[in-house]
Amino acid sequence: MQSQGQWVEVDRSEVIKSNLNPVFAKIFTVDYYFEEVQKLRFEVYDSHGQAGVGTHDDDFLGGMECTVGQIVAQKRVTKPLFLKYGKFAGKSTITVISEEISGNNGYVELAFRAKKLDDKDLFSKSDPFLEIYRIDDDSSEQLVYRTEVVKNNLSPIWEPFKVSLNSLCSCEEKRKLRCVVWDYDSRGKHDFIGEFFTTFEEMQKAMGENKVQWECMNPKYKIKKRNYKNSGVVVLLDLKIHRVYSFLDYIMGGCQIHFTVAIDFTASNGDPRNSCSLHYINPYQPNEYLKALVAVGEICQDYDSDKKFSALGFGARIPPKYEVSHDFAINFNPDNDECEGIQGVVESYQSCLPKIQLYGPTNVAPIITKVARVAADEERTKEASQYFILLILTDGVVTDMADTREAIVRASYLPMSIIIVGVGNADFTDMQILDGDDGVLRSPRGEPVLRDIVQFVPFRDFKNASPTALAKCVLAEVPKQVVEYYSYKAFPPRCPQPHTPDSSLGSPQ
Repeated sequence: MQSQGQWVEVDRSEVIKSNLNPVFAKIFTVDYYFEEVQKLRFEVYDSHGQAGVGTHDDDFLGGMECTVGQIVAQKRVTKPLFLKYGKFAGKSTITVISEEISGNNGYVELAFRAKKLDDKDLFSKSDPFLEIYRIDDDSSEQLVYRTEVVKNNLSPIWEPFKVSLNSLCSCEEKRKLRCVVWDYDSRGKHDFIGEFFTTFEEMQKAMGENKVQWECMNPKYKIKKRNYKNSGVVVLLDLKIHRVYSFLDYIMGGCQIHFTVAIDFTASNGDPRNSCSLHYINPYQPNEYLKALVAVGEICQDYDSDKKFSALGFGARIPPKYEVSHDFAINFNPDNDECEGIQGVVESYQSCLPKIQLYGPTNVAPIITKVARVAADEERTKEASQYFILLILTDGVVTDMADTREAIVRASYLPMSIIIVGVGNADFTDMQILDGDDGVLRSPRGEPVLRDIVQFVPFRDFKNASPTALAKCVLAEVPKQVVEYYSYKAFPPRCPQPHTPDSSLGSPQ
């Protein structure tokens, strides 16, 4: 892999003996970064015996270069091998297949044995090993696992092994699997003992005390020999499933992230017409409220297919009666507080400032409760379809601390996360207790949060950094919080939507 202009060896496969069409069982794991060009080079060598660990003495059979992006975009790449100086290596090709393993839906542990296998060796018993192939949609076969060889034994017990559900069956339980038993031959001419077909669905009958077995068949013998029954039996002794879902599993399964911003319009911000005010609209430079809103919103918008954001205000007197409100829509539409995109939020913010009177106190519990009500409706669907992020922008310590703590504890049981950005130069020490990093946040009655859902940062810590640094800091915990919530609820990801070329991540339901 190329790293700072230098080629660095990542890993190498096992050696396959006496074979011009090898299928390597080794899986190479590389980190994938969408935002980088990651160059890869594959080199194939003819190995001479045990000593040849170094590649320089070995015969170089050819190499191929491509990028990680090309492989993941095409899932399967076949390219010719080149010798030094760009010469083709005859008609040699190399095929590289990619699979995402981080979002791998977990892994499975399998333990196989066989009984009464055919004897293929003259002076000793067979030396059996087992191979499992996944049959892909295009009928091609992909080697999933090759066991070790058990010497001189017609009823071998192979070592238990783990494979990801993704590589075993592409996470599809009904996908056909072909299992082949061979008699190992040191010259690479392994003798075929027999095969059987199965699915992961069928294998799952081997959970607990149960065992599943298959007759190992040799199709040629079946035709030739009249009394042929089988070439042995293969038994699945045990199967354990460990399911693990990643943030991407939920997102690719169509989970939408709904973004709500809540803006502090209390009097301590200063008169918006005065250039010292935190709400002053400077035509040349966005204020801190806008900077924080845009930085976080720009990232969240990629995960929301309708790109509509709820925008709320608190701590102001609002028209027509100029009563204090702690959860008003800044577009003044009580039936629909959504704005079109980040730009829509910015425009609603700028147009609402002249219409309201900054007042107080700084109560945020009403807004947390309002978003929690929508999240609670979502929770009742029992599906991983919508997760809510509430961004609260405030210039001071909240007044209703007890109610806020109570609201956060309630919200920790719902599909939502809260990000609080402190704007201006106030002393935010008391706000740190809401961010459970220093200890568990509790309600006034002492009930702890189910999970830590609050991130608090003062904007001034990022004043001289780029806005991406603020977003990175406050959003870093969100993927973990999403996975924690759905794991606690035991909601699996929804089925991925069939991707049409123009659809974003999953279609809106």
